[in-house]
Amino acid sequence: MGVKDELKVMAEGFRWGRRPLVPRSAEEHAQPKVDRVFPSDWARSDAGVAARQVLLKGAMHPLVRNELTLRVFGRDNLEGVDPPLIFYSNHSSHLDATLIMCTLPDSWQAKTAVGAARDYFFDVWWRQAFTALVYGAFPIDRTRGAKGAVDKARELLAEGWSIVVFPEGTRSADGHLQRFRHGAARLALETGAGLAPIAIVGAFQAMPKGRFWPRSGRPPVTVRYGEPFWPSEGQTHQELSLRMTQAVTQLFHEERTTWWEALHRAQRGETPSLVGPQGPDWLRRWEGSRPVGRKGPAKVWE
Repeated sequence: MGVKDELKVMAEGFRWGRRPLVPRSAEEHAQPKVDRVFPSDWARSDAGVAARQVLLKGAMHPLVRNELTLRVFGRDNLEGVDPPLIFYSNHSSHLDATLIMCTLPDSWQAKTAVGAARDYFFDVWWRQAFTALVYGAFPIDRTRGAKGAVDKARELLAEGWSIVVFPEGTRSADGHLQRFRHGAARLALETGAGLAPIAIVGAFQAMPKGRFWPRSGRPPVTVRYGEPFWPSEGQTHQELSLRMTQAVTQLFHEERTTWWEALHRAQRGETPSLVGPQGPDWLRRWEGSRPVGRKGPAKVWE
């Protein structure tokens, strides 16, 4: 058995999202869960940044390239833009944060931190350390008021750090886009930080919720970076959230057609929704898992 196969077996055996189970008969005797705060600032120190660069370039990026057929577009939209930015993306797979950190230009990658779910990634020490080191991550509480996470995000932006957030709040169970929560929009309005949309196409098909390793066959995945934009004066957080959704939707349509057609459809207000039609959950999952073409969108000269 090779190293890759051993890693897959180990990944399947871990309870990645939770602590070890307590037998039902012993639940009433179990000690109450202690709410601990795991420090992550060390991962954004000079030494932490250097270690992260080595891990991303020497291990994570080659592993991603080995397991996926990866295509990246739009990084030129970040040229000449001053940090910090709030990078935001659709969220359908645990691949998403890794794909973003592995495809960001070096100048951005070195000073970008990912907002990660506290109840999932910061519940046991080894996962806390890995998440903080590889992603420069800071915890976001999805179950209670997230004031602490907002304060940390605001602090990072003030220090010149860009952040990565997933406005849907959790991974999509069926691959379709979920409603954006307003936290990122509020943060942009409060801080004046720009918003950089990202569309990740194919991650759900490659590694949907419930899988801990990509499917075999190097499934195709595309990461598209859109043009950053800034909140307008007098804009409400609802209006900004809508614009954020539209920007990601346009990038998806750009992947399915061409940049030119996607742009014109957006200007005419004709960009198809990514939410998908209402229907049985199994049918939405089946439709959301439709294989992504390996050739990508047609070129205008083809």
